[in-house]
Amino acid sequence: MIQLPSKVKIREVGPRDGFQIEKEFIPTEAKIEIINALSDAGVSDIEATAFVSPKAVPQLRDAAEVITKIHRNGTISALVPNFKGAQNAVAAGIDEMVVVISASDAHNQANVRRTVDESIADLDDIFSLAAERSIPVICSAATAFGCPYQGDVPESDVMKLVDAYTSRGAAAVIIADTTGMATPTRTADLVTRVKDRYSDLEIILHLHNNRGTAMSNLLVAMMAGATVFDTALGGMGGCPYVPQAAGNLPTEDVVFMLEDMGVGTGIDLESLIRASLRLEKIIGKTLPGQVMKSGPRDPKRAAELCGIIP
Repeated sequence: MIQLPSKVKIREVGPRDGFQIEKEFIPTEAKIEIINALSDAGVSDIEATAFVSPKAVPQLRDAAEVITKIHRNGTISALVPNFKGAQNAVAAGIDEMVVVISASDAHNQANVRRTVDESIADLDDIFSLAAERSIPVICSAATAFGCPYQGDVPESDVMKLVDAYTSRGAAAVIIADTTGMATPTRTADLVTRVKDRYSDLEIILHLHNNRGTAMSNLLVAMMAGATVFDTALGGMGGCPYVPQAAGNLPTEDVVFMLEDMGVGTGIDLESLIRASLRLEKIIGKTLPGQVMKSGPRDPKRAAELCGIIP
């Protein structure tokens, strides 16, 4: 018998991870509409934007406006790449900061023009600022399962980041499959390794679907004891510095599967489907999510929501 948790927490990252990769700027009002729809669907943790250089990521140049205008029905976090980004995020009123460092030096250089050690050195100022304002810091180990430039990433390099994060008081650590190179055995092994070293640490899995293994990885991560997962509405997303980047696991696909398996998410599936269909119109292209196309189990509701003819 498969042992699964009775409930999990979903962190929605589409408004940050998804909008950042779009070629055309998504209007601020549309971003706010989607974030509010997610909140109304019961998503209580949303990574809404990133306080990054407008020159580097022009799609998120409206970060402060987004944060100040969205509904606040739960925890709103934002990615900060450095101390300046952290200052701007604090000024905008975010609830949590998200810091990302790649376990791969090559990817970290491509992403933020720094070595891993240089990025780690910047953590102290960010954590000090966060402590002054009583703001939790969530930290991500990107490219934890592989790098598009160097290939395999040693587990010791991932644990180096986890150690750096936990020693500074990280509220949680994200193990990020930025490149979609994880497989179920690699996922279970790494989750187990981190849990064995830090039994009280909240571990978050961030899974991209470049090679079609993300949902399998989520399942084995749950079996290994993980209960928090990053997902993105419609399956949007992707790192700008990963060739042929694919999106995150679609939020509605994950909610459909977990709820049917008896794992509670506290999120309304039909509201997610409506939000995904609206997002597809806003972006103007087909999204990879499957449940937004096929609908819930009930044939009548599938027909009403998605136009499915039984």
